[in-house]
Amino acid sequence: MAVEIIEPGLASSIQDQGRPGYYSVGIPPSGAADLHAAVTANLLVGNSPDVAVIEAPYMGPALRFDGPTVVAVTGATMPVLLNGAPAPQWESFPVAAGDQLSFGFLQAGARIYIAVAGGFDVPVVLGSRSTYALGGFGGFQGRNLRKGDVIPVGRANGRPGSAVPEELRPAYSREIELRVVLGLYDYRLTEAGRHCLLESEWTLTPVADRTGFRYSGPVLEWEERIQPFGAGSDPSNIVDAGYPIGSIQVPGGVEPIILHRDAVSGGGYAMVATVISADLNRVAQCSPGTRTRFVPVTLDEALQARADDRAQAARLREALEGAR
Repeated sequence: MAVEIIEPGLASSIQDQGRPGYYSVGIPPSGAADLHAAVTANLLVGNSPDVAVIEAPYMGPALRFDGPTVVAVTGATMPVLLNGAPAPQWESFPVAAGDQLSFGFLQAGARIYIAVAGGFDVPVVLGSRSTYALGGFGGFQGRNLRKGDVIPVGRANGRPGSAVPEELRPAYSREIELRVVLGLYDYRLTEAGRHCLLESEWTLTPVADRTGFRYSGPVLEWEERIQPFGAGSDPSNIVDAGYPIGSIQVPGGVEPIILHRDAVSGGGYAMVATVISADLNRVAQCSPGTRTRFVPVTLDEALQARADDRAQAARLREALEGAR
């Protein structure tokens, strides 16, 4: 069983839950930008949560199946078409040999996830099947998908007709709030600069991919100082440090960048805050033009949000497993 890529879409790639543990040596975790949507797609078709799926930003690919299987599409709101006829989203459905899956125009969100029963069977590299295209490894031949690629699929029976309850489906908005923990270098901002960061509305620019999401807005004010050796001359520069995934850096004091799952692991830009882990999936579903506010929370509140997020994921899993 295999899937042929008829049209690749924009930067479609194979992703799973990523390869944690190597960021300290410069290899990012990668994995699905919206882990919740990827895991849900897998559960719908009867896979374990960590099986490889296709992630497709902004434009869906066109796929042809050479055998019968079960498919589910989650994530961004985008019409699903099976042989040109409407098919459900957030629900698993069967496909037959020769069937073609394609998509209409993006309506909300930014990234869809396509799961097939058995998962996309590409080699495991450093414990993961995720593509790290900048590094040229993982996924399918270490790159984004191209027209004519034929991707093998693992053996599994699949489970058609499984659906995510309406109340557990995410809604994607063009106006969002992202919770952040200030630091590690917010002290480099003046009080006016911190106020500006947290009270302003920021607009996501077209520079928004798996590495980072860049925002436009006002110019932040930085504390003047004599820069230490190795920090460069710009007040927003620091001596090189490690970057957390989700951290916000502001090169030159303008256009904050949220680092995401393919981010570089370190450099010389001050990190003024970090988007909490529970909100990173929401970042992944932001498209250019999304108006965003950064809302400060404490570390305890961030940990509670993560616990709440995991509890909701558990409820979803119970709902899907209970429907078997």
